[in-house]
Amino acid sequence: MRESETCVPTGVKPQDTGFGYTLSLIGGKYKMIILYWLSEKKVMRHNELKRSIGSISFKTLSIMLKELETDDLIVRTEYPQVPPKVEYTLSERGLSLIPVLHMMCEWGEKNIMLASEGVQREA
Repeated sequence: MRESETCVPTGVKPQDTGFGYTLSLIGGKYKMIILYWLSEKKVMRHNELKRSIGSISFKTLSIMLKELETDDLIVRTEYPQVPPKVEYTLSERGLSLIPVLHMMCEWGEKNIMLASEGVQREA
């Protein structure tokens, strides 16, 4: 994007932009966390993801995984065995989002320090 351009031009609905589209895919409380864990572990099962995240319900995790699969950010592989075995991995499209998540992490690490310094100065 050129300097003169903006992510959300005047008069354009944010949801009609690339910025809005990206947010629609990764927005919400858990989607980025799920993508993060899959980038770290490569392959995870439902219960392993649930344990890693901690505060997510079984139903919410199931919904988030279905949405991520529908958006082609993760791949669900079901093995025909008893009991059933299902594994989740990042798709190529999901892998392409990981640098964005890393940049967000770096920004947060930098700014959490600035924020805590600001709080200390005011105290």
